[in-house]
Amino acid sequence: MTRSRITDIAPSRLAQLNRGEIEASNLTECLTVDFAALMQCTLPALGPNALASMHAASGEGITRRMALAARLLLAESGTRDLAALSRHPSDTVRGWACFMVGASEGLSLGDRLALIRPLADDPHFGVREWAWLAMRSTIAAQLEEAIAALVPWTAEPSERLRRFASEATRPRGVWCTHLASLRQAPEQALVLLEPLKADPAPYVQDSVANWLNDASKDRPQWVTDLCARWSRESPSPSTSRICQRALRTLRKGKLPKEPLGPITWQSSTPPKPPGWH
Repeated sequence: MTRSRITDIAPSRLAQLNRGEIEASNLTECLTVDFAALMQCTLPALGPNALASMHAASGEGITRRMALAARLLLAESGTRDLAALSRHPSDTVRGWACFMVGASEGLSLGDRLALIRPLADDPHFGVREWAWLAMRSTIAAQLEEAIAALVPWTAEPSERLRRFASEATRPRGVWCTHLASLRQAPEQALVLLEPLKADPAPYVQDSVANWLNDASKDRPQWVTDLCARWSRESPSPSTSRICQRALRTLRKGKLPKEPLGPITWQSSTPPKPPGWH
């Protein structure tokens, strides 16, 4: 992001963003929001220490600031304001709500998924990204349970929810910790990938393709074989697009990076979901 792009934002619009009156329309606006100012406008009763901590972190990356905002809000009032923040006009504030769901103590996996669901289905592109990022540590810690819990999401009418099931479990997801278990044994997630292999939505197709492209960097033959099988079983434009994009790294002849050592996951391949043929 260049300074000229930042200065393209009109002062009046930036003021509205910082007051939480409007949503960011692009990534540049998302990155330009003053979290401390927005927090003060959104929650005027917030203590000065929380605001000072937020202001002091202004130079940090946006993901760290999102996580910090959630921790500060939880420390001040727990989840009392979570419902209101989840419906706030500001996409940044709704992003804070995502990270509050991820960071709240004492919630079961099912509770977290229920709370994150409307945020994963949010109309704003940024909130949807924060939703899966905020759940990433929970998914990593409870991988088998999370995969099983997300299987029904692959059949949701909303393409946003179907995409969440794939994006949240990417082996080498962007802006987040890699899932070593899925890098080593991507077949664990077949119950999520199979129902999406011919998904009609490009939004979902791109996520599934990126999932497999991630996997190809550690398990190239597995991805090659899977795409070959899918192409035979589902000769559709959707599947073709997924496989074309999934194999892009292998087509460039790039070798797998960061080889993994042995891991302890030994469970058998998860059962097929209903309707998987």
